[in-house]
This record gives sequence, C-alpha cells and structure tokens, in this order.
Amino acid sequence: MAKPRSFIHDDFLLGTKQARALYHTYAEREPIFDYHCHLSPQLIADNHQFADLAEVWLGGDHYKWRAMRTNGVAERFCTGDATPREKFQAWAETVPHTLRNPLYHWTHLELKRYFGVDVLLNGNTAEKVWKQANAKLPKLRVHDLLTNSKVAVVCTTDDPADPLDLHRKIAASKLKTRVYPAFRPDKAIAVGNPVAFNAWVDKLAATANVTIKTFDDLLGALKKRHDDFHAAGCRLSDHGMETALSESCTHAQAKMVFDAVRGGRVASAEEALRYGSYLMFEFGRWDAARGWTKQLHLGAIRNNSSRLLAQLGPDTGLDSIGDFPQARALARYLDTLDATNQLPRTIIYNVNPVDNYVFGTMIGNFQDGSVAGKLQFGSGWWFLDQKEGMEWQMNALSNLGLLSRFVGMLTDSRSFVSYPRHEYFRRVLCNLLGGDMARGEIPNDLKLVGGMVGNICFGNARNYFNLELAPEFAR
Repeated sequence: MAKPRSFIHDDFLLGTKQARALYHTYAEREPIFDYHCHLSPQLIADNHQFADLAEVWLGGDHYKWRAMRTNGVAERFCTGDATPREKFQAWAETVPHTLRNPLYHWTHLELKRYFGVDVLLNGNTAEKVWKQANAKLPKLRVHDLLTNSKVAVVCTTDDPADPLDLHRKIAASKLKTRVYPAFRPDKAIAVGNPVAFNAWVDKLAATANVTIKTFDDLLGALKKRHDDFHAAGCRLSDHGMETALSESCTHAQAKMVFDAVRGGRVASAEEALRYGSYLMFEFGRWDAARGWTKQLHLGAIRNNSSRLLAQLGPDTGLDSIGDFPQARALARYLDTLDATNQLPRTIIYNVNPVDNYVFGTMIGNFQDGSVAGKLQFGSGWWFLDQKEGMEWQMNALSNLGLLSRFVGMLTDSRSFVSYPRHEYFRRVLCNLLGGDMARGEIPNDLKLVGGMVGNICFGNARNYFNLELAPEFAR
C-alpha cells in the first residue's frame, strides 16, 4: 500500500498541471528579494544563535499570539513568564484550531522547510517536534537561515534616530545576503504625545550629533540622517499611516506646531494632520532626489485594546483593518509631488480589501514612462497576506494595470523562519495563472507565462530597486 502523501507536498496549492509546471520550472528556484521586513539588525549583525524553537518561532509573532488568545490561552503563555517549552506547548495545542487560517499553512511549511518536520503539529506531537527542531538549531544561526532560504536582499525597517553601526557591521561580514536599512520616520510626525515626541527628538539629536531647538533644526537633522542612510546603501523609505497626509501647510504653520509640542502641548488633530503633511511632502522630495522608492502602508487602525496596550505595549497583536477613506488624500499627495516632477518611485499598500480597486486605479494616474511600473500596488499586506487576499490584490492589479510589472512578495515579518511565505505566495501566483491557462483565459504557453512568473518572483524587484546585490544574484 502506497504511503499517504504528506500535507506539505511538492504540489501543495497547485491545482492544475500548468500551475505545477509554472511553479517547478519558473518560480521555485528564484532567489528572494525581501524589500520590506522587520527583522532585527542586531540579530543579523551578531549572527545570533537561537536557544530553542520557541525563541526562533514564537518570539515577537503577534499573528500567533492573536490566535492563542482567541483559543483561550492565558497571556503568560503568549508574551508572559511561562517557560519556552510551555509556550510552545500552548501554541501546538492551538494549531489544530487554526484550520483554514493561513497560520496552519505557514506553520507546516516552516516546520518542513527549516526543520524537516513532516507531521501535523498538535498537543500530542509537540514533544517530538520540539526535540527534532531543537536538534537542528545549532546549524541554523541567523546567517544560515538567510543563506539556506536564498535571500538576496533584506531591507530592515529603521528609525532615523537609530544608529547605523549594525548595518556597517553586517556589510563587513561574509554574509552574501545584502542587508540594507529602510528609512521609517513615523515618529517625526507623531505630535499627539509630547512626552514621547520630545524624547524621540532628543534621541535623534544625539544620533545625528546636532542640537535640535527649532523646526529648521529638526529638518536639518532628518535630512542629515536621510543622507547617512543613503551612504549606508538605503534606497527605500517607509511610512505607516491611517491615510496619506496631504493637507496644505506652510513652513510657518509647521514651525508653530513643532514649537508648541516641544513646549509640552498636545497638537490638535488638525495641527497634526497639517504638520505631518508638511513633513511627508519633504520626505517625498528627498526620496525623489536620491532615486529612492517610497512605501506607503495605509489603512491599519492600531492599538485598539487600551487594556492590553498598557500591559504589553505596541506591536503585540492589537491592530486591525481600518475603514478610512483613502482616495482623495492619496491622490492629492501623489499629485502634489508629481506636479513638480518630484514624485519618487512609490509602492502603496492597503490593508482594507475594499480599497483594492481604488489603489489599483490610483497608480495608473501617475505613471510617467520613466520606469516600468514606477508606481506599484503593493502585495497583499498584513491581514491580506494570505491566499485569498493575495488573489484579490493580483486580480485587481491584473484587471486595472500590469501584473507583469509587479515587484512581488515581501515578508513584513519579524521572524527569520518566515521565508516560506515567499514560497506560499509563489504557489498562489502559479495556481492563479495556471488556472487561467487551463481554462483558456490566457495562452497555454509556459515560456510566455513562466517568464512573467519569474519576473514577479524576483526579476522585477531586482530591476526596480537601486540596490547592489551579491554577484550570484545580480544576473
């Protein structure tokens, strides 16, 4: 009797012979270009050795924490003082309850790809999985994980007040994966909390080695750090906002807000909107002048549970999809920069699928022929980085723009074992296109469609971003 096929098998998610041919011939072996993530530069610089499976797999993973809380798991097993083995057991017992959640797919892809585990994780198999995975960990330091996953580029997410010494240390190492900072100045516009804002300004001043007393001092410090990031290889900026900030604001008005907040007053909602808009236009001009790509992550409503926020802090699984109107503010932001030929390459990500067609049509308004796909509708992000969300994004982009110019997937992850999400994306992509081929909706031409698949997986990103790659990835 033939042995039953494992859950994660060679043709997982590939429903047609065309999908299988596309994936195994054109997608499977492509390197990974991870142009947006939240990996720790410290762990990369140190080539960190993880102590156990809980550290490498559960630490910082708010997707898992949300599922565990929903499953009735106490917080001490998520972010609290339970032992690593206890936390892993709580997660293992939660996994069977995640059927039809992408966590079930990701969990078993990651276990198989990194640790050779080919059993379904549950409370009964937890001990076996724990022992087998931990036995592999001594040979899976951070650099091993990146190399084994064929990661060509990693762009971390870095505050302007962060020093760049860790990136210099990484660049001097023998790691073939190129690791670059990405400029994320969200705290520069967060004038709703004077205490936090002023502490951040002081930190920025120390890092930039300048004094910040005036608004012009702040602009000068930010521009200096923008230049420092460029010297460190950075070619991307990143912004996380509810909506694009694009209101009219003079220098004098922005200065008044800055002075008031430095003096301890909370900025009003209107003041914060105008002040933030002034800075966002400045950042856009700097990015354009340097040939950078700007990323706008729009639509999340963050830190919804005041109880858990006070207990745990941000980035702990307290965020959700917001229902903010997006079109007018985004159009105004892009148009203001475009009108003076200062619109940088831009990727816009939405977290609310209702905005797919808004974003899909918006990018077409500002393409200028200078760069293929200059404006991009970014990959399914956050709550949409699963099979259905990815298909929605790619269908909208296909119907309204050019899927062939899409720069593809990113991890947006804090985990070094999340690179199978790229495999997951590639399987979804090939299944989508393979189904079209099987139905006769696009030509049944593997070379034609496969060339597009290879470009979406890696080639488009390699050509779009002005980043240096190791020779083996720069073909």
